[in-house]
This record gives sequence, structure tokens and C-alpha cells, in this order.
Amino acid sequence: MITLLDSRSKYIAVSIALLLSIAPVTASSQVVAPQDDAGLQRLLREIERIAETSDGTVGVAAVHIETGRRVILNPDQRFPMASTYKVPIAVQLLTRVDRGEISLQDMVELEPEDLHPGSGTLTRLFDDPGVILSVHNLLELMLLISDNSATDLTLATAGGSQAVNSRLQELGIVGLSVDRPTSVLIADYVGVDAPEDGRISMERYRELRRELDEAQREEAAKAFAADLRDTSTPGAMAALLEAVWRGEALSTENTELLLDILRRVETGRSRIRGILPPDVDVGHKTGTIGGSTNDVGYIHLPEDAGHVIVVAFVKDSERDVPERERIIAQISRAVYDYFLFDPGS
Repeated sequence: MITLLDSRSKYIAVSIALLLSIAPVTASSQVVAPQDDAGLQRLLREIERIAETSDGTVGVAAVHIETGRRVILNPDQRFPMASTYKVPIAVQLLTRVDRGEISLQDMVELEPEDLHPGSGTLTRLFDDPGVILSVHNLLELMLLISDNSATDLTLATAGGSQAVNSRLQELGIVGLSVDRPTSVLIADYVGVDAPEDGRISMERYRELRRELDEAQREEAAKAFAADLRDTSTPGAMAALLEAVWRGEALSTENTELLLDILRRVETGRSRIRGILPPDVDVGHKTGTIGGSTNDVGYIHLPEDAGHVIVVAFVKDSERDVPERERIIAQISRAVYDYFLFDPGS
């Protein structure tokens, strides 16, 4: 299903109308849109055309921050966030900093159970205990290179999943939840039975994974794809990014810190950035697991045309990751072009 919105109030009105409609909404090509905004309708149709090449399901939210105009593809679908869920974790961590509960200069000691599989460098570099990093170090490792070990330490320092979700509720974000450490999330995907707190040594993790056969791994991946934990609708992630940008989620200092880190992210240069002009400034966070490939963030438009939030989720796709990345890049370029040449008043 596709929804086209030009304001938050219209989003609510359209959502209520859809819920009360007698006719079922089944076709992804259905458009609910203001009749007087032909430009946004064309943009939405172009996003849909690109999305159809994914052989999966694509969720998109694009918001022009300065005017509030927006398009959303598959607004009611929940998508595995993968590492894009590190954005709400960062928001909660920095909320604790704003409240004086922790400091970015606080030090955290790593233990063997803190080193986890997946992306990042801590697991490869530190096999022995005794490594100490600051909260600021962990935050940057989590976002800049998507280090999973740093993420789980950051999540614990942020107060855990429940604290993250409580903060999202305070911000009025509905349709997004953070539920597991990355170690448990990845273990669930491959079929390893990890402890709920995610503290499992690499040696034990590898031992348990070796015990799994192909059928068990396939069944685990299938169950993971249907799991609503650690998922988001496109609109919910866009709403969080908008709250951050507008200074509604964090203090000015920590808003600037988070936006600066996102602008320095090193992963996923073939996604939102992929086919944009090379001098365009982008702040974003990527995520990939199984059949899901994602990128979420901000495009800084040139010529004083404003800023656009882009959320692009691809799930249940058997295409290779580079092909999924091209879909995200093409959608991002369509959004960039539209709002650059029609920034509104």
C-alpha cells in the first residue's frame, strides 16, 4: 500500500479514512493523495516503479523538512531495521547524557562476553580482557563503522531496550521498537540459542553455530523474517529522524553531535549516497541482514533547497546486496531531484 502525505495532520486523516474504509486495501499500486499535488504523485509513482524491481518489499519515507511535504511507500509495513536501529539507541544514550545520568567521558571496560559477531572491529582487534573505551568512543564505533560489540555496550549504557522504547513513546514515535542486543538478533537469525542479555563469548557462539545444520539455519532465517521485534515502519523511522533534526529529541549540543557523526558514517556509500552528485552532503545509517538492506538519513540539498529525510527499507529480497543498494540509490536520487527542483515555499 502507498500513502502520499503533505502534512502530519493529513497523514492522520488519511490513516483514519483507510481504517474506516469498507473496501479492502490490497494492491501496492493504490495511491491515497491530495488531488492538487501532481508533483508528489509523480514522485510516488516513480518510487513505486523502482521498488517493483526489488523482487521483495520496499518501504520508503521521504520528508522535506522545511515544508513538511512527504511521501511514504508501504506505511503500515514493519521492516527489520538491522543496524539502522542504532539510531534510536543513540538517541536514548544521548538522552541519558542530557539528563546528567551518564557522561560521554565515562569509561567502559570490555570483557570477553562483550565481543560479538557481525560488523565492526572490536571483535577482531581485542581478544583479551582489559580494554577500556569511553562512552563517546562506543557511540562513534556503533554509528561510524556499525560495530556490533560497541552497539551492545552502548545499548546497555543507554539503559537497555526498555529504556529506548520508553524514550520513543515519550517522543510520540509509534511503529518502531528496539528489542534485542545485536548479539541476540544475529543469533536468532542464524539459529543460535543465545542468552537473553546477549552476553556470549565468541568461542561459545562459534561452537553453537557449528552444531546447526542447513535446515535449522533456513528455518531460523524464515522465523526471523516474520519476527516483529527490532522492526520499524518507514514513517516511524522518519518521524524519529525529524524529531532529532528539529531538536525535539535532544539538547542542541547532542543534536549537533549526533548529526555530525551521521555525516561521517563510513558504511553504505552505494545506498543513499550512491548516485547523488559527489559534493552533496549526506548523514545516514545503514543496516543489512539476510534479505533486508536499509539506509536512513538526511540529504542536504544544494542551492538553499532545504533538507530531505530519506528512509529506505528493502526486505524479503533474494537479489544480491549490490542490487538492493542500487534500488535505494535510485529512489534517493529521485527524491533528491524532485525536492531540489521543487523545494516549495
